[in-house]
Amino acid sequence: MAPSVDRTPPYLQVVQHLREQILKGELQDGDRVPSVRQIAEHWKISQATAMRAISTLSADGVVETVTGVGTIVRTQGNLHRSARDRFTRMLSTGRIYAPGEYAVIKSAELAPATAVVANTLGIDEGAPAIRRHRVTFNEQGPVSSSTSWFAADLAEVVPSLLVKERIPGGTPSAIQAATGRVGHTAEDRMTVDRATAEQAEELGIEPGGPVFIGCNVLRDADGEVIEVGEYASGPGRWTLYEYELPQSP
Repeated sequence: MAPSVDRTPPYLQVVQHLREQILKGELQDGDRVPSVRQIAEHWKISQATAMRAISTLSADGVVETVTGVGTIVRTQGNLHRSARDRFTRMLSTGRIYAPGEYAVIKSAELAPATAVVANTLGIDEGAPAIRRHRVTFNEQGPVSSSTSWFAADLAEVVPSLLVKERIPGGTPSAIQAATGRVGHTAEDRMTVDRATAEQAEELGIEPGGPVFIGCNVLRDADGEVIEVGEYASGPGRWTLYEYELPQSP
């Protein structure tokens, strides 16, 4: 079989590389990104192509060109890291949160499963499930609120799931260490809704205001659910995804 050929345009290769560094926290808010000349020399592309890459990142709202300074990362106020970003960061760095972010665990308990959670976990609605609720912050304030749900029987083998403290490396790592179950596939479902009173209080927004909400499901190699996550973030924050399109033969 002939080796695959990367047909991604050169400027998009630069965009993908820099965006990945930003999402992983390797380039943090306020850091300077390489100059157009440095990008052109490193990637062996024209300065016009390098400028196009910077313009694309600027349009995404993750960098800003400052006169006399250069192009710097600007993510604190407008970037929301998706479940995919967090799982990728966990696998590559062993950490869930990017530098400058931290989570406060609000509750860790057995609670009645909602209809969506129960259906995903394969249990009856209202049956007990482990519920961990947290709010994520950065230097500017709350970024998102999120809840992770797990099968109740995990409490016996991973008791830290019921402790109201952060778990180093994240809950998937703790479950893997205790059970050997490894996250194999994940899915995200997203929509927009109006903030509940609890979401509004945690995110510092008006009740009934717009919120971006999502549900993510992490499964092991057998397709069994490891974790069901629900999250909400306020307006003005961008979630970034990249994907390849099939090419005509």
